[in-house]
Amino acid sequence: MIRKTRRAEESAEFESFAHSRGQRLFRTAVLLCGDWHLAEDLTQVTLAKLYASWSKVRRAENQDAYARSTLVRSYLSHRRLRRTGERPALGELPEGVCPEGDPALRVTLLTALAELPPRDRAVLVLRYWEDRSVEETAAELGLSPGAVRSQALRALGRLRTVLGPDAAEQLTRS
Repeated sequence: MIRKTRRAEESAEFESFAHSRGQRLFRTAVLLCGDWHLAEDLTQVTLAKLYASWSKVRRAENQDAYARSTLVRSYLSHRRLRRTGERPALGELPEGVCPEGDPALRVTLLTALAELPPRDRAVLVLRYWEDRSVEETAAELGLSPGAVRSQALRALGRLRTVLGPDAAEQLTRS
């Protein structure tokens, strides 16, 4: 009887967590993969993993960081398992996914971001879009802070190359 009550409390606690954090996880997933449907799948996989280990997650110091790490690792795992040359075409973007500003610049930036390798994209999304510190990004990706700094620098260079000089200059002004 006590066990059923505890399970019901944990289920209610997880449901509240998933309801309050699900949309933010989804937005991060869209930024990582550039595909609305895959982002929904990644969010569901992440939430399922979190539910399966909820007793551990609920005791975590930072549940949001735990959830983001799970999402990023699920994304990277998905990319490793499904190596194809296909790249999703960016269609209409959901509201609130991109930062404020020029819509054309946002579409250009998301298109360029989609051309980067998955780990580069993950570093840039976490560091700059999610505004995480180097240490937080390193912890979530399982890298050293120095590796995050150097990978971010290289990824920004690749992004500038993909964007071209005009878009890169416009981006730094925004």
